[in-house]
Amino acid sequence: MIIWGTFSIPLRHIKTYSSEQILSYRTFISLLITWGITLLFRRKYIHADLAYLKTESTIKRKKTLLLVLLAGFLLGVNWLSFIYAINHISLKSGAFAYMICPLITAMGGFLILKESLSKFKLIAIGIASISIWISSLGSFEEVFWSIIIASSFAFYLITQRVLIKLDKLNLLSAQLFIISLLILPSFLHQTQLIPTELHFWTTIVGISVVFTVIPLLLSSYALIGVPSSTFGIMIYINPIIAFIVAFAYFDEGIKKDQLYSYTLLLIAVIVFNWDVISTIFGNQKAKEPDTSASIDNTKITNPY
Repeated sequence: MIIWGTFSIPLRHIKTYSSEQILSYRTFISLLITWGITLLFRRKYIHADLAYLKTESTIKRKKTLLLVLLAGFLLGVNWLSFIYAINHISLKSGAFAYMICPLITAMGGFLILKESLSKFKLIAIGIASISIWISSLGSFEEVFWSIIIASSFAFYLITQRVLIKLDKLNLLSAQLFIISLLILPSFLHQTQLIPTELHFWTTIVGISVVFTVIPLLLSSYALIGVPSSTFGIMIYINPIIAFIVAFAYFDEGIKKDQLYSYTLLLIAVIVFNWDVISTIFGNQKAKEPDTSASIDNTKITNPY
């Protein structure tokens, strides 16, 4: 979460390049890394996934493949919108997105997967909606991109909840391949020349390794042992650090309406996770299991 929270720092170092260029080279290099690891060291997991797909009915197999395609598309939209927002809108828009993302995920799980939501969680979603409305009064553009980032990531997570029987790294490799196919036509028609500056390539390789592959592997292994309730709280480390980076490192100011909005959002986060927070601090036992905002430790991989 700390790694992902500081992602804006390397992105800002190459902000003179287009978002499409950054996305393309990040995707291609990440694809080479994940497929290299998979083909060299994890072939048995490929065979296991193929064997699993063969045992499924034709309808379920088609549904699985469609979900993999959808997940790859959503992941690509999320990456592109995040890169664009960080480099051309504001750092706060990216941080704000990952504050509201768990709430959108919960609402999507409630509407699509028919997961239950407690009164606390419904109240929190209402407060968060007011927070988004207040923020939009000050800067509609920032809120628009925040919602695009958060929604694409949230619905990506929902697809991951369904794709629970496939190996996570294999799934990521397939999704990177899908993103590569989607952006390849645009990449081939780009008028920009292939960058030759050393700092661009060192930054892109660093983003691909340090801010993509490594944290994905860390989260995959950590989620095996970390309870979902704990992970649901830990995910907020990402936007908190992103806000600190925006204000302390890049000197981005904050407007009065943004201060009100972020304060309301913080209240919404606390209300939403109240059962988990109260249990962690020993005030009382959680009355309900966290089945919405917190991330199932066997079902979801964070793509950042």
